[in-house]
Amino acid sequence: MRDARLTHSFPGQLALSIIGLLLSAALYSSGLWAAPSIEVQHPTVRAVPPGSETTAAFMTLYNPTQEDRVLVGADSDLSEVTELHHHIMSEGVMRMRRLTRIELPAGQTVKLEPGGLHLMLIGLKQIPAEGDTVQLNLQLDNGEVIEVLTPVKKVSTEMMSAHEHHAH
Repeated sequence: MRDARLTHSFPGQLALSIIGLLLSAALYSSGLWAAPSIEVQHPTVRAVPPGSETTAAFMTLYNPTQEDRVLVGADSDLSEVTELHHHIMSEGVMRMRRLTRIELPAGQTVKLEPGGLHLMLIGLKQIPAEGDTVQLNLQLDNGEVIEVLTPVKKVSTEMMSAHEHHAH
């Protein structure tokens, strides 16, 4: 009797599995359910002391595709504004500049790091403490938005100093 029930339900289970597989393939090929075109590695938001109004986010962005992409914006519930920034050395002084875009060339890696390219979170709504997680939304030139759950960590002054004195 048990074998008869298994045999009887098998065609129904097989049909449901096939329908699920076809639906998944349709969603993936339509772009409604697809892996992000840019891979985000080692994301970090800098922990800051109470009273701080800004912090920064760092990460490595890898573009495995054969098309150049451009990071055109970002946002987060943690801050009023999130901007793309870069540190540049000008007349022996490190200066921060706002960018409208960060190029992500096909097949290449771009690092957002202290002393270089980074995301600046301005007008903090709460103070990010070590161990917290912050959601960042990265906006690409093709309309894609990549949601990144980003751990908050302390960024050492030694790490910052090494990067700030490095010419880019």
